[in-house]
Amino acid sequence: MADPSPHILIVDDHRDIRESLARYLTKNGFRTTVAESASQARQVLKAASINLVVLDIMMPGEDGLSLCRHLVETNQAPVILLTAMAEDTDRVVGLEIGADDYVTKPFNPRELLARIRAVLRRVSNVPKSRDPIDTEQLAFEGWVLDVNRRELTAPDGVMVPLSTGEYQLLVAFLKRPKMVLSRDQLLDLTSGRTPAIFDRSIDNQVSRLRRKIETDAKNPTLIKTVWGGGYTFTAEVTEPDG
Repeated sequence: MADPSPHILIVDDHRDIRESLARYLTKNGFRTTVAESASQARQVLKAASINLVVLDIMMPGEDGLSLCRHLVETNQAPVILLTAMAEDTDRVVGLEIGADDYVTKPFNPRELLARIRAVLRRVSNVPKSRDPIDTEQLAFEGWVLDVNRRELTAPDGVMVPLSTGEYQLLVAFLKRPKMVLSRDQLLDLTSGRTPAIFDRSIDNQVSRLRRKIETDAKNPTLIKTVWGGGYTFTAEVTEPDG
């Protein structure tokens, strides 16, 4: 019978850090696999089902931010970054890319354990796509979103620019049409774990997105507010031909 405990991948080029952390997490009920580089981590990800990645930013060769971007884009597993005290910029970039959380070195293993459990709880509470969509383009009401290029084209053929937050929010809606999504769920789906840092309140993001895709942002028909519940995307979402 398969072990149901969550499987954590620890990626750090410092042997003592990754091995001591692996022992600690194993002692607390997790399965663990370690990797000393991003390339080794990619091999592990191909061979095993990983529930969460603890990822050091500063590594020789491919750095942690590059691997984090890959993990977010492929939706393989949530990511908690390990950052040094002086890496404020990298930490912010990591969160912008879509990392779920970060812990600053030197860290308390109990704090990291708590953050791992919190991220896993959030992920398990986020609703899955009603019909899982794995495509390059999503269409609704004459609009087309190129997911890989992050380009939104209006019905009249004009390209409409999207910020990172607007793009992530639109993808969350398009992959879960006609589902009521709470603000907390939308924060999780858009990797907005730290709204205070980026002023990413979901209401503000929704307002900005409405101004770009609604005929009348004050009387929206695509993104409806569900009082006491959050928001729902009302349009049919399809995969355009070609």
